[in-house]
Amino acid sequence: MKEFLDRLFALAEPEYAEFQAKLTPNLARERFIGVRVPLLRALAKDAKSSAEAAEFLRELPHAYYEEDMLHAMLINEIKDFGKCAAALSAFLPYMDNWAVCDCCNPGVFKKQHTALLPLAKRWAQSEATYTRRFGLNMFMKHFLDADFDPSLLALAASLRSEEYYVNMMTAFYFATALAKQWDAAFPYIEGRRLDKWTHNKTIQKAIESWRITDEQKALLRALKI
Repeated sequence: MKEFLDRLFALAEPEYAEFQAKLTPNLARERFIGVRVPLLRALAKDAKSSAEAAEFLRELPHAYYEEDMLHAMLINEIKDFGKCAAALSAFLPYMDNWAVCDCCNPGVFKKQHTALLPLAKRWAQSEATYTRRFGLNMFMKHFLDADFDPSLLALAASLRSEEYYVNMMTAFYFATALAKQWDAAFPYIEGRRLDKWTHNKTIQKAIESWRITDEQKALLRALKI
């Protein structure tokens, strides 16, 4: 949508575009405008209830990385669970990088775990790289605390992928699970139920965490393959 593009280009910093492109190497440099994340968030909050935002969310695919980031942030602001889930279903097939995927975390999901769970399972089992990453991210953000669901550990461990960005999220999920739900998560490492790369990356990330005790870190180091 031209109105949003004009606003994005008005906020552009060419040097920042170069920096951001290096962090997201699977995208062409031409897709980066160079808008900082806090400015994108402010734009999303300012525009969230506008007719222009509703029209923008219907316009897919977008040409620029920042348009995708703004799209994700506008979805984050949707307060109705059904509308949010529908907007996500439309957008997920167009996610093509880790940054857009990881910035998408709708606030409405925090109090709707029962409704979110079957969707998160479906997303995590998708063959699409960033849909699967998003689903695993939902496991990590919403189902390792009060609504901990140990069956999701088994599901995540059963999935296999050749995609770096999927396996990295799986490692983050299990490392976080070790920090929050050690007794349930440790058997997956002890039993070597993850592929070698993800297993070792999980151990690395867990050892880097201040939430893992020195005794636990010693146990994990001994299990590195």
